[in-house]
Amino acid sequence: MSHRMRVGVVGAGRVGAVLAAGLRAAGHLVVAAAGESDASRRRAAELLPGVPLRKPSDVARESELLLLTVPDDMLPNVVKVLADSGALRAGQIVAHTSGRHGLAVLAPAAAVGARVVALHPAMTFTGTAVDLERLQGCVFGLTAETAEHGLAEALVRDLGGRATWVPEEMRTLYHAGLAHGANHLVTLVSEAMGLLAAAGVDDPAGTLRPLLDAALDNALAHGDAALTGPIVRGDVQTVAAHLDDISVNAPDTLPSYVAMAWATLDRSVTDGRLLPIRAQRIADLLSVYGGPDLEAQFTRTSAPSEVERG
Repeated sequence: MSHRMRVGVVGAGRVGAVLAAGLRAAGHLVVAAAGESDASRRRAAELLPGVPLRKPSDVARESELLLLTVPDDMLPNVVKVLADSGALRAGQIVAHTSGRHGLAVLAPAAAVGARVVALHPAMTFTGTAVDLERLQGCVFGLTAETAEHGLAEALVRDLGGRATWVPEEMRTLYHAGLAHGANHLVTLVSEAMGLLAAAGVDDPAGTLRPLLDAALDNALAHGDAALTGPIVRGDVQTVAAHLDDISVNAPDTLPSYVAMAWATLDRSVTDGRLLPIRAQRIADLLSVYGGPDLEAQFTRTSAPSEVERG
């Protein structure tokens, strides 16, 4: 963006401080930030040295571009309070970074004539300088009125990112996809490391890293075709042994293992890689531990495969 803007950020958390630092590196002037917690203050001092911490309303009044980087559930109230206090004005750019919300939450700002944008980075943040490098090539989920498309894309370019447009009514589903993929991945990997540690592996993370790197690359490139392991092979006895050992040694992990086994079984059948008769045997085994009945899925499988005909 050629115009050098005065930028303010309300919510100097992991996302806000990093994005403000990214915009400053692109030549914009970060004039003020708001953050109440000790962690936010430390983050601002490290990533935005020299930027004063002020009340949210004061930050808004000083800014041409106001970044609202507060938690999703707080965002509606923050926008309303700022608008009702007269801190927002016509022509000002007000952008939030919520994945779930689109433009509706910014209606009070739009009502006073502000230019509104939903600008969500599809990235997990540490709140440190490491994140500035990760912004390069990061995809931002954008929602804006047609007249503001150029503005939104220019902001993303200044941050080193790439834009993808998300319809207003699809914001929640978009965000659910990211949360399911990233947040639940952390839970899954942490539980897998716990199983390896319980098995006596001295370096669970190092053991998993090459396998997970390859699995992630293959999944992103090939989807369900990347599935490997005992379920897609129909190895009922191996799955049974897993369940027995997890029940004894890591019972807290058993519910998620069973849930993911059901989901993997469903996808393996739908993908046509697992014969229904083998799938049913695994389903019978999993049903002992609870979960959905996939019999309907198996019975609606299309015509027999070449293996079955043979």
